Amino acid sequence: MRRPHLPARLPLDPYVLALLATVGLAALLPARGAAATAAGAASTAAVALLFFLYGARLSTREALDGLRHWRLHLTVLTCTFLLFPVIGLALRALAPGLLPPALQSGLLFLCLVPSTVQSSIAFTSIARGNVPAAICAGSFSSLAGIVLTPLLAAVLLGGRTGGFSLDSLLGITLQLLLPFLLGQALRRSVGGFLTRHRKTLGYVDRGSILLVVYTAFSAGMVAGIWRQVSPLRLGALMLLEAVLLAVMLLVTWYGAARLGFGREDRIAIQFAGSKKSLAAGLPMASVLFGAQAGLAVLPLMLFHQMQLMVCAVIARRRAADPLPELPADRVAEVSRTA
Repeated sequence: MRRPHLPARLPLDPYVLALLATVGLAALLPARGAAATAAGAASTAAVALLFFLYGARLSTREALDGLRHWRLHLTVLTCTFLLFPVIGLALRALAPGLLPPALQSGLLFLCLVPSTVQSSIAFTSIARGNVPAAICAGSFSSLAGIVLTPLLAAVLLGGRTGGFSLDSLLGITLQLLLPFLLGQALRRSVGGFLTRHRKTLGYVDRGSILLVVYTAFSAGMVAGIWRQVSPLRLGALMLLEAVLLAVMLLVTWYGAARLGFGREDRIAIQFAGSKKSLAAGLPMASVLFGAQAGLAVLPLMLFHQMQLMVCAVIARRRAADPLPELPADRVAEVSRTA
């Protein structure tokens, strides 16, 4: 049996380091009083800006073109918004005393977040999978998450996120849905500008999320919620997340095979259906959890780094696998697109 090919160095996302540094800053210098009010207002505006940019960048034409592969996209959506929440509920029921309530809510919340787009595409490409399908699957998941994540959070997390109160629904509409729809409506007008300044706007995206994280963790520090987290409970959280990721990776790979998908599609399903978006989840959590968002987003931040490290190993292992024999017409198609 051939031994798995491990990369020489596991990836440590520099942005995760920036997030951790932001958490450290919030722990040492939390925003208080007028500074907290200003940071909260800036965070609200940053969330709205993020979702405007998400809407302006999402190509409606590409998403509609991808509908022809509807079975694959339906499989990814089922994994993301049905199977993940079911497993999250099971983990919470099996280990009620391992985590404080805020971390329990955060663990379940990460199961409700849409799939990530960029890393799903990158890992699918490395593993020689169906990259166009990964692009469309990630786009569909992001689009569905605008509506499904807040609704699922309201149903499954109940009072911890304010439920279906008028204030929570108004906040979701004004901060998430309305900016996203406005971005879609103005896409033709601003699309060229966004393309020309993609690198600069990438810093705006990430800087906005760092502001959201600082505001959320500052509020947590002021409220004293971090006293609930001990090293033992942090270790329990990481163990539960490792189980969650392992189950999803196995189910997406072997489940896709049982559904009759080929190797390239199985790779896209595995990477798009087993991961969660930090970029989408953090601003959503700030809207849904308010002052409790600090602890609630910790499981998502840890899961994000864990999924990057594990999926990097899997992607390079898949890239080393011998490709199956292709029919002559498929070989010609691959040659034209290479």
